[in-house]
Amino acid sequence: MAQVTLKGAPVHTSGELPRLESQAPNFKLVDGELHDRTLADFKGKRKLLNIVPSLDTLVCATSTKKFNEALGQHPEIAVLVISADLPFAQKRFCTAEKVENITALSMMRSKDFGRDYGVLIQDGPLAGLLARSIVILDAQDRVIYTELVPEISQEPNYEKALQALRL
Repeated sequence: MAQVTLKGAPVHTSGELPRLESQAPNFKLVDGELHDRTLADFKGKRKLLNIVPSLDTLVCATSTKKFNEALGQHPEIAVLVISADLPFAQKRFCTAEKVENITALSMMRSKDFGRDYGVLIQDGPLAGLLARSIVILDAQDRVIYTELVPEISQEPNYEKALQALRL
């Protein structure tokens, strides 16, 4: 179990982020067309998992837009934004904000992703959502970078994440 804060108050997660150099846990999440998507759907690409509580918050929206912009010219990298938001809300956000270079995925059918990646919030007002974090996978789905943002209301370290992708 890891601990982060929400506006200074301690919040606990379901576990720890996957270890560096480990094989990433598979997942089954839901895309904007209500199709199940798994890690295998992004086979052969490097993957940036931008894990956020909800796209309805300023910080989550900001990180999504920043990664969309920074990686828009890199089709060899799959940018996955993962939240507990319903696919309808994710799709509405992406359309309204003209976010076209990411794949929004929802854990609406199962919280297994949150548990398997150690980021499911266990207590506090955001219990059941995902802790803000970044996980980067190489083309063989090995973990090459992780960041569990220590304060949920803060943005991730974009520079370090982009460096891990060797941009």
